[in-house]
Amino acid sequence: MLSGILVVAKPVGPTSHDVVALIRRLSGTRRIGHGGTLDPFASGVLPLFLGSATRLVEYHMADRKTYRATICFGASSSTDDLEGELDPADGPPLDRARVEGALQRFRGKVVQRPPAYSAVKVAGRRAYAIARSGEEPEVPLREVTIHRLELERWDDTDPARPVAVVEVECSAGTYVRALARDLGTALGSAAYLGALTRLGSGSFTLDEAYGLDAVREAAAAGPAGLAGLLLAPDAGLDHLVVATLDDVEVAAIVLGQFVRPRTRVDATVGSIVRVRAADGSLVAIAEWQHDRLAPTKVLRAPPAATDGAEPEDDVAAPAAPEPAT
Repeated sequence: MLSGILVVAKPVGPTSHDVVALIRRLSGTRRIGHGGTLDPFASGVLPLFLGSATRLVEYHMADRKTYRATICFGASSSTDDLEGELDPADGPPLDRARVEGALQRFRGKVVQRPPAYSAVKVAGRRAYAIARSGEEPEVPLREVTIHRLELERWDDTDPARPVAVVEVECSAGTYVRALARDLGTALGSAAYLGALTRLGSGSFTLDEAYGLDAVREAAAAGPAGLAGLLLAPDAGLDHLVVATLDDVEVAAIVLGQFVRPRTRVDATVGSIVRVRAADGSLVAIAEWQHDRLAPTKVLRAPPAATDGAEPEDDVAAPAAPEPAT
């Protein structure tokens, strides 16, 4: 069974679920998760986790995201993006200097109210379901971090409807749609998100992502062709310590046993450790407990289960993070 990370360049149009369904069919792999939803009108980096790699999605849930966003001024949207009903708004004339000045207040820790049409749960219901029923959901505020926010291009060809292209690096859970809406309000006008491209998700970048046509072409060559596109299951987790075990220690940890490694592990108590075999393959994720490794996720089948089946999950594959659009 294929196992690893496939970094896809999602085009505009399909949903993230559509892309997952396509890769599931092409790969013949049932277990696929993804690293953060992209709305249909958005494009860019969509990391997909295949096979046993789905069990590592949770370690990517806090990954920073980088976007190129097109913000259209002069109107508000019922969904805070171009797919909603637009309502023209009057406001003072805008220029590049004013917009750049307003961006300053959105850098660092900021409080957002996610869009009414979002997947945030309100009293057990999705906000978008409440909004579609004609009600106004009381979406709770949340604190997010905007690590970087720069104005890349400014187009005031139509002075009443100027357009700004910004690059945003933000924490997981940030809604760029809300950022566009709030920027318009801060400038005494209105704004909505006109286009969005995810340039990066954690260490995964658009430069290394494969288009769907490239994935189809690789899959036509069989499993080996698609396997050639996959990154290691723990790609992007370089911040986690690695412990390399010998064969005897590996045999013990895949059985769920605690292991005191013979080689030094440079970890602090409670930290998460990637456990590798001598050949470099990932066999488990463990917690460092003083002088021993306590396995929390075993990714290699024990010797008694070498019939090609994967070991049973100790937890279900985590749900994808909320969309950051």
